[in-house]
Amino acid sequence: MSFTYDIEVPADVPESAKATYIKNYEMITHASGKLMLFAGDQKVEHLNSDFYGEDIHEDDADPEHLFRIASQGKIGVFATQLGLIARYGRDYSDIPYLVKLNSKTNLVKTKQKDPYSPQLYTVGQVAKFREISGLDIAAVGYTIYLGSEYEDKMLAEAANIIFEAHIHGLIVVLWIYPRGKAVADEKDPHLIAGAAGVAATIGADFVKVNAPKKEGFNSAEILKEATVAAGRTKVVCAGGSSTSAEDFLKQLYDQIHTGGASGNATGRNIHQKSLEEAVRMCNAISAITIDNADVEAALKIYNGN
Repeated sequence: MSFTYDIEVPADVPESAKATYIKNYEMITHASGKLMLFAGDQKVEHLNSDFYGEDIHEDDADPEHLFRIASQGKIGVFATQLGLIARYGRDYSDIPYLVKLNSKTNLVKTKQKDPYSPQLYTVGQVAKFREISGLDIAAVGYTIYLGSEYEDKMLAEAANIIFEAHIHGLIVVLWIYPRGKAVADEKDPHLIAGAAGVAATIGADFVKVNAPKKEGFNSAEILKEATVAAGRTKVVCAGGSSTSAEDFLKQLYDQIHTGGASGNATGRNIHQKSLEEAVRMCNAISAITIDNADVEAALKIYNGN
């Protein structure tokens, strides 16, 4: 595996951790510089609503379904909580993992209280877990709700997480969603660009944002503001709610080739399918994200051709 360009190692990565940082970056991007993040953190975020019900395959009811997909499909990194990795990880030691450091349920609504998702684990605990488990813990992730009255706490936690993670050679992905009573439009492209800029300012390697939406504008076109604002921090778009495979793959291609995104972070559009179909979807997404395939080629992979 060799990179086609030099990896920008941040200055807060010490000399002793540079090789680990580069190894982790190469591993989760398949030496492409682009990230296919398989998101499996929603068992806290959305409780069981994403895993059981109408139009959701019965395979998805079992948490191990996520690990089977990540092991059999081509992904960059599998993001989930440390407890699930501790329970299943040794049976799936071939998977590169991202430990999600904070999570909250969706039971408390914004009209009741502005969102706040405090840190559940420390980076030191993740580094210790990496040591004792022997698993490929390559990255950590953290969500900030920008615009929440608690954003100061989340920003401070995220900044400290990034600094400490880089000390250990870990890659950092921030989830940043404008949300709270002060936020009129969560998908506003100017606001999403601001969120991407915040991620750059506190030193994240990647930032996951929602694709922007504005009446009368193409979503991929208006994403450009965010990818420019992020600078050397790379932008990946959230997959969102389930849609047809063709529409999803077209959207992903446009986000990368028109909007300048550096990959995707997809959960429901993968894991709500049967194992066999979910693996094909992973491979189709990775074909566009990592292998620079077009939509037609990716659809052939998804359709089993």
